[in-house]
Amino acid sequence: MTNQQIVRYLKLPFQFNPEKLIHDLSLILENNWIPHFNSSGYSGEWDVIPLYASNGDEKNIFALAVDNSEVIETSLIKSCFYFREVIQSLEFQVTSARLLKLGAGAEIKPHRDHELGYEDGYFRLHIPIVTNNKVRFVLDGELLTMRPGECWYTNVNFVHSVSNLGDSDRIHLVIDGIRNEWSDNLFFSLASKENLLQKQHEEESPETIKRTIEELKSSNEPIALELIELLNKKLEELTKNI
Repeated sequence: MTNQQIVRYLKLPFQFNPEKLIHDLSLILENNWIPHFNSSGYSGEWDVIPLYASNGDEKNIFALAVDNSEVIETSLIKSCFYFREVIQSLEFQVTSARLLKLGAGAEIKPHRDHELGYEDGYFRLHIPIVTNNKVRFVLDGELLTMRPGECWYTNVNFVHSVSNLGDSDRIHLVIDGIRNEWSDNLFFSLASKENLLQKQHEEESPETIKRTIEELKSSNEPIALELIELLNKKLEELTKNI
């Protein structure tokens, strides 16, 4: 079996209400955006609003917890009843839920995320809220067109990039979670278990981890230091075996 058979993405059989999504967005749209920490990984505006985070910290924009703290709602989602309904309809343990805004003219450079494919026991869902026909989301060389209210799984272990060539912002509700029986039943109804759980042949290289560490060093957030420490430990383990 080759890497070509690994599932890169799935359009899930959900259609959420675009008008209700926009309504909830309007409640917290102003003054709550936090610039993404990886400033070297994008140009223009790429901002975050955390809805679920470790200890409910509304300043924590990271997708992964670095300790055993509980992931709970932030205060920002309390009045957003439809966002809560959408997230609670997805029957898995949420590790983060965020609004991600890519400003008009902005670009997220090609990159991979760290062990966030279904084969790793984790997964990421995108629910577009505001978008335009000049947004280009490219995953492993394939252009994905995501429309408001749709729900997509993307295997972000593969190289991906996003550019917003339009005149308006692009805003997605992005939910990270842990694989379970509910998600297995859903995902395996859409693609074969073998192709969903197959890992890429190439292992994450020390060079990739070093680049990630350097990107994190540009952040002043305390959690970035904890992530750097974890990655340094993984780097030590990898280099022992070389």
